[in-house]
Amino acid sequence: MERVFQPGMREPDANFFLKGKWNELVYLNENPLIVELGCGRGEYTTNMAQMFPQRNFAGVDKKGARLWKGAKTANEEKIMNAAFLRIPIEQLDYYFAPDEISEIWITFPDPQPQKTRENTRMTSPRFLEMYKTLLPADGIVHLKTDNAFLFDYTLERVKEMNVNIHASTHDLYSEHYTDEVLSITTTYEKRYLAEGIKICYLKFSFQ
Repeated sequence: MERVFQPGMREPDANFFLKGKWNELVYLNENPLIVELGCGRGEYTTNMAQMFPQRNFAGVDKKGARLWKGAKTANEEKIMNAAFLRIPIEQLDYYFAPDEISEIWITFPDPQPQKTRENTRMTSPRFLEMYKTLLPADGIVHLKTDNAFLFDYTLERVKEMNVNIHASTHDLYSEHYTDEVLSITTTYEKRYLAEGIKICYLKFSFQ
């Protein structure tokens, strides 16, 4: 489909043609670029793109079956400020240039609770350092998760980096943080809420 990029899954493309040129070649404007990591079916990516036509959005996931749903929605509804990239998240810095991304959304990632899997958590130090290089100094990272363990782990890691925490809650929908964006609910989130599981939310910048 249009604006869906699949450069290859095994080895990263060190010469990816869109790196540093997403706005120029995909969106044809200079609007801020917001990236959703582990976007799944693209519900956040497509909904935010419709809410904010003056911003650009890219959903990133390695599972093509999930991306297909978001890409299909963007294609059928002609959401021209949404695109999708099929890669493993750990390769993100091969596909975006430093300071190219304005905001990062991490929505309901796998918590990888095993100690031996810590480095694969999307908020482990190696990932956070990568995000820091891709964002401008005041760039924002959002984490939305149903997993209190991952939330607490992330909070500890970002505090070690002396970040600026803008919002932090173990129960998003009982707090005043909720707005039209945070109220977007994915398929999985609806299931969690129906089961009475609380949603955690963290918003921070590296400066």
